[in-house]
Amino acid sequence: MTTANNPVPNFYRASSKDFKKIPGSPIAYWVSEKFVNPFTVAKEFIHDLTISDGQTKTGDNDRFLRQHWEISSKKVGINGKWWQHPKGGPYRKWYGNVDWVIDWSDDARRHYRKDRVARILPEYLWGEKGISWTLITSGEISFRILERNQIFNLAAPSLFFRDENNIEMCLGFLNTKYVLKILKVINPTLNMNVGEVRCLPLLDSIDSVKVEIKKIVDECLFLAKSDWDSYETSLDFKTLPLLSPKYKSPTIKETYAKLQSHWQKMALETQKLEEENNRIFIEAYGLEDELTPDIPLSDITLTCNPHYRYGGNKSKEELEALLLKDTIKELISYAVGCMFGRYSLDKTGLILANQGETRKDYLEQIPEPTFMPDEDNILPILDDEYFSDDIVSRFKDFLKITFGKETLATNLEFIAKALTGRSTGSPEKAIRDYFIKQFYKDHVQTYKKRPIYWMFSSGKNQGFNALIYMHRYDKSTLAKMRTDYLLELESKLIAEVEMLSQDTTQNKARLTKIKNQIEEMKKYDELLNNKALSLIEIDLDDGVKVNYAKFEGLVKGI
Repeated sequence: MTTANNPVPNFYRASSKDFKKIPGSPIAYWVSEKFVNPFTVAKEFIHDLTISDGQTKTGDNDRFLRQHWEISSKKVGINGKWWQHPKGGPYRKWYGNVDWVIDWSDDARRHYRKDRVARILPEYLWGEKGISWTLITSGEISFRILERNQIFNLAAPSLFFRDENNIEMCLGFLNTKYVLKILKVINPTLNMNVGEVRCLPLLDSIDSVKVEIKKIVDECLFLAKSDWDSYETSLDFKTLPLLSPKYKSPTIKETYAKLQSHWQKMALETQKLEEENNRIFIEAYGLEDELTPDIPLSDITLTCNPHYRYGGNKSKEELEALLLKDTIKELISYAVGCMFGRYSLDKTGLILANQGETRKDYLEQIPEPTFMPDEDNILPILDDEYFSDDIVSRFKDFLKITFGKETLATNLEFIAKALTGRSTGSPEKAIRDYFIKQFYKDHVQTYKKRPIYWMFSSGKNQGFNALIYMHRYDKSTLAKMRTDYLLELESKLIAEVEMLSQDTTQNKARLTKIKNQIEEMKKYDELLNNKALSLIEIDLDDGVKVNYAKFEGLVKGI
């Protein structure tokens, strides 16, 4: 490209005086004068509107940090032991990446003040709103709202405001293409510190469009928060979108089609808002010849947007298949949550989410439930329906209640095809295989290696598998698992062996498999019995990492 200043292709001329206009005087010969000018003509900078003071560092994250789902929900909040604790995270604009909590008890805060490694945010900034981002990122930088009930981590630098009326305007500005480009000039490294963000210039012309910017940002925040809260790992998750009356149809296929259409509209609406936000700032900064307001759909950071969620050079068909598969997995996960009483079809939000709660506590909240949670907090996941609370049987009951008995077969077929990517001769078997082979892997991944449902398993032969919900665990759980399930199953399998032995030519493979499972279960029984006699207790405040280790050898590895 040739211009008056650059008559030779790929040859650039730039004045050293222009470099000095930008904080740090970076050598960025490819940046035009129009990009640099705001630093010289601006009367205000982000610095003039914000406060940056101190940081929070525990000095021992294993002791003081948890994922919010690990602990009792009643202890999380501005008046509880645990406060939400943004730690950065992946590329996501406006709202989200909030799943950690920090111990904010008196004892913990004393530690942060005294420990030579730890740091604590000054008290005058506790409970203040602000803007946060991810310190270390190899990709694009993105800015998010910091809510009042959140204490930021040093991995998520944050700014507070002298006047909170400026938050939306600054958040809109920071999530523009201009800022994205100029920050790469100011700091081309992987670390984006507070100083670089605070030096960004704000032009007087922005004042005339503040109201318009606030409206756009408020809508972006609403859409981003709605998206974030639609998934189980949000502290403010209420219910599964697939079960919302707004989209509900007789079949899951029809319901999903309506929900997918809604998600597409959300992504397109956010794209439209972000492009309008870009347009406003591009015009205000006189950069019409330098930048366009356009944003690709892959940069619309909503989880419901497959172009962002899965990325890469995938076709439309591949993206749709991935989104459908994950949505079905989310339905199954929610159903399991209802089986344990964590969720309910009759009430939104968390139901049983505190240590040691039982079905009695559930019935006090919901006396006549549409779908009854499991009584003993043990759900067997086996090769066949050996028990009345078999997880596949319970899942079918869940589907009958949520979508009707008449469409059960159709829905099972749709679910099986979504999970496997093909039509199956036996949808129920495909779903059972998913529960046995894949469900727990997905659960562990979704809950970031801090699972709330624990899979007790006898080993590779899959003779015995059972899920429990950690919040409902008590010291008698293992004894119940052994007597009511493991030993009972062993008796049933021995009887099946005797029956199959009458015709070994027809049942040789099945017979061999069951014999291996029985041997595996006998060895497993010794360990289960020893642990049951130990009457192991757990404390949710210790987190999954500590509590899970107490059952080593009994539970699947993470």
